[in-house]
Amino acid sequence: MVPVLTPEEMKAVDEAAPEPVDVLIERAGAAVARAALRMLGQAYGTRVVVVAGKGNNGADGRVAARRLERAGVRVTVVDPGPQTLPPCDLVIDAAFGTGFRGTYEAPTVPDGARVLAVDVPTGGVVEADLTITFAALKPQHLFSDCGVVEVADIGLDAAASATAWLVEDDDVFAALPSRGRDAHKWQTAVFVAAGSPGMWGAPLLVARGAMRAGSGYVRLGVPGGLDMPPGHEAVAVDVPASGWADAVLPELERCKALVLGPGLGRSDDAAKEVRRLVAESPVPVVVDADGLNNLGQRPKAEGCVLTPHDKEYERLAGHPVGDDRLAAARELAEATEATVLLKGSTTVVARPDGTAYLVAAGRPSLATAGTGDVLSGVVGAFLARGLPPLEAAAFAAHVHGSAAGLGYEEGLVAGDLPELIAEWLSA
Repeated sequence: MVPVLTPEEMKAVDEAAPEPVDVLIERAGAAVARAALRMLGQAYGTRVVVVAGKGNNGADGRVAARRLERAGVRVTVVDPGPQTLPPCDLVIDAAFGTGFRGTYEAPTVPDGARVLAVDVPTGGVVEADLTITFAALKPQHLFSDCGVVEVADIGLDAAASATAWLVEDDDVFAALPSRGRDAHKWQTAVFVAAGSPGMWGAPLLVARGAMRAGSGYVRLGVPGGLDMPPGHEAVAVDVPASGWADAVLPELERCKALVLGPGLGRSDDAAKEVRRLVAESPVPVVVDADGLNNLGQRPKAEGCVLTPHDKEYERLAGHPVGDDRLAAARELAEATEATVLLKGSTTVVARPDGTAYLVAAGRPSLATAGTGDVLSGVVGAFLARGLPPLEAAAFAAHVHGSAAGLGYEEGLVAGDLPELIAEWLSA
C-alpha cells in the first residue's frame, strides 16, 4: 500500500528529518526540474515560467528554475497572484503547498502551455497536467483533480508516520485467503437479511455479489417474502414479516458474516430488528442502505462495517460529510465503534482507531442503481473468507471499482458487476 499523509503529518515528518531543510529543498527542486525536462522533451529553445511563493514550496520552484537555466531553458520567475503570464511552454506552479489556507487567484496560463504543480495545485484552482509531490501522497491528490501525480523520494521516512494508505491491486491478492483442498461451502457462508415482499432486486444483487466474490454459500432471508424468483443459487430462508431477528440469529451459528439492510424499507419494526441484529450477531455484520437508515443517529455498532453514501452519512453523523472526507470517515468510525466505508469517487474506509485505507479505483460508470448492493455482498464475502473488517471493506471497494473497469463505459448496470468481479479476481 502507498502511504498517504495529511499536511500535519507531513509537517511532522519534515521536522523530524535527519538533514537540514535546505538539503531537502535542493532535492525537491532537482526532482521538479527533472519532471519539467521530461514534460518539455528538450531544454534548448524552451521557455518556462515559475510561479514561486515565499515558503518552502516557492523555494523548491526557485531551485528548479536555477537547474533548468543551467540546462539551457529560458526561465522567468514571478510572484503568485492574478496576472497574465508571458508566453511559455511550461508553467511550474510553486506558489503554495498543502498548508495553504484561504482563496487564491491564479495567474492566467498562456495558450498551449502545460502546467507542472509542485506538491499540489495551489488553492485547488490551478489545473495541472502533472503534480510532483514528495515522500508520500497527500489526501488532496486523491480527492481533487491534480492531473498525473508522481511521488519523489527526497530521503524522508513517510511510511513510518502514515495512518492512511492507498490500496493497490497487489494488496488484495496478497491478503485474500485461497480455498484449500478440503474447503466446503459453510466455511465462507454469508447470510443476507434484506429486501421486502415484492422487493427482490436488492437482496439478489447482494447475494450474487457475495457468491462471485468467493462466498461458498449464501442464505437469503427476505422479511415476509416467500416469492423468490427462480434461477438463483442463493438459498431462500423463511423469515416472518415481523420479529424476524428471531429467525435470522440461529442461522448465524453456521454462517461467517451477515449482510443487513438493502431493500428492507424504513419502519419502527425494521429499526427494532436491525438494531437487535447489530447488537447480538455472533459474526461480523455489514450494514448498508435501509439498514443504515434504520440504525438512527450515532449508533453503537462495534465490530460492524457501515457503508454510507453522503446522505446516509449525514443521517448517521448528524451533519454533512464536509470537505475533509478522511476526517469525516474517521469521526464516524470513532463515534460508532465500527468500520466506516464512506463511498465516493475516492472511497475512505476507517476504523475507530483512525487507521484508514483509501480506494481510488471507483469510476463514473458505477453511478447507477444497485451497484452499492453488489458492493455490500462483496464486503460480506471477504469477511466470511477471514479478512478483518478494515481490509474486507477496503479491498472489496477496490475490487468493485477495478472490476467495473472491465465492463461498459456507458450502460453498465449493477447486474453486470458480479461476473466482472469474478473475472477480475481470477486474473
